[in-house]
Amino acid sequence: MPQTPPLTGILVSGGYNKNLYQSQSPAEGQGYGSAGLYYHDNILVSGSMEALIHHLVPSLDYYPDRTYIFTFLLSSRLFIHPYALLSKVCHLCVEQQRLSDPQADKIRVRQLAPKVLQLLQEWTETFPYDFRDERMMRSLKELTHRLTSGDELYRKAVHQMTQVLIRKLTNLSQYEEALVKIKATATDRLTVLKAKPQAIQRDMLSICNDPFTVAQQLTHIELERLSYIGPEEFIQAFEKKDPLDNEKSYFSDHKKASNLEAYVEWFNRLSFMVATEICMPVKKKQRARVIEFFIDVARECFNIGNFNSLMAIISGMNMSPVSRLRKTWSKVKTAKFDILEHQMDPSSNFYNYRTALRGATQRSRTANSNREKIVIPFFSLLIKDIYFLNEGCSNKMQNGHVNFEKFWEMAKQVGEFMVWKKVECPFEKDRKILQYLLTAPVFSEDALYLASYESEGPENHTEKDRWKSLRSTLLSRV
Repeated sequence: MPQTPPLTGILVSGGYNKNLYQSQSPAEGQGYGSAGLYYHDNILVSGSMEALIHHLVPSLDYYPDRTYIFTFLLSSRLFIHPYALLSKVCHLCVEQQRLSDPQADKIRVRQLAPKVLQLLQEWTETFPYDFRDERMMRSLKELTHRLTSGDELYRKAVHQMTQVLIRKLTNLSQYEEALVKIKATATDRLTVLKAKPQAIQRDMLSICNDPFTVAQQLTHIELERLSYIGPEEFIQAFEKKDPLDNEKSYFSDHKKASNLEAYVEWFNRLSFMVATEICMPVKKKQRARVIEFFIDVARECFNIGNFNSLMAIISGMNMSPVSRLRKTWSKVKTAKFDILEHQMDPSSNFYNYRTALRGATQRSRTANSNREKIVIPFFSLLIKDIYFLNEGCSNKMQNGHVNFEKFWEMAKQVGEFMVWKKVECPFEKDRKILQYLLTAPVFSEDALYLASYESEGPENHTEKDRWKSLRSTLLSRV
């Protein structure tokens, strides 16, 4: 059977051969089928679900391409629960290779075992969150026990694989608990403003007035949060029934995309924090100083390759309560800000940003240090790109085959993200700055408007009416 050609580097280097993902549809060129799989120019473009599962399972003389494993495990959850998939894989391993036969050739078992264990290792390493399901752990235990029975070497390998998996799941649980505590600590700033005098309140510049250090600490937060996002969350975020699918979605009983959602919430928090820091000072000169400080932080984020923090800071500065502070902005040297805004200009589908991202990605691929490997994409745009790719094509074709051509492209985008999220932050942590960035209370949108009007009075009747309304509602609460 012709094998799926090795598509360069989805899980290894982050480099891609674009042409391998751009084969024509079967109707547009010469294709051929093989055991329920359809190829075009030696590229797997579609197949029945059963055939695709068979293509995943190793045999004595076959092991699936690593990129196929990633792509199939990523996309298959749109059609089948990971637990049901693992059950099928176990069944095929046991029945096809006659492993259930007590008289099975021990040599045969020993030849097959390393290949099946390798597949399981790739699954547990790349999609560990699938194994939060107890049924998955049970199936994993049963299959590995059957494969390693009587072989000490394989037992050690299984033990090591299981320990790594349990450690990842434990770390995830601890991370989720920490997020809950952080959320509970970060309260509405307005409550704090009324609770203690302005003179003893903390602000960003009193914690750290070095833009480079703050940009480094923001990068710590970004990379930590990225590291906990499972690749499957990009797929599970799009819970939508395909008209050609008959299978029931399983996402309703699954933690769909909690780490992805937490990361989006972090972006929003950073934007609101920047706006809060700018609107809070009473004096115009101090507000201008805060704006210039965050412009410098944003520029350092750009230099690092931290595009997500960069965009969050720009978004905070562009919020209406901040942008309306004309007297404050008149005191700001905006040349650097104009350059950054140009880089993140949304026109032509974020052409300038995408060019900068390609440059950072290229730098990352050839980098010798973790410092140069950092690529933190503007995350909302990454999700949007994957969303439109998902919406643009059906998951299944008219004949019921899985549209695998679509999933090659999706895996390419998610796979590049997988490379970026594995970079370890090279900067030294500053606990005090991190604590402030994560937990300092911020204004709500209404409180931002109120602070803005208090700093620079309303300019028209609409603003005056809103100011009066906000004063009566917000200030009476506290």
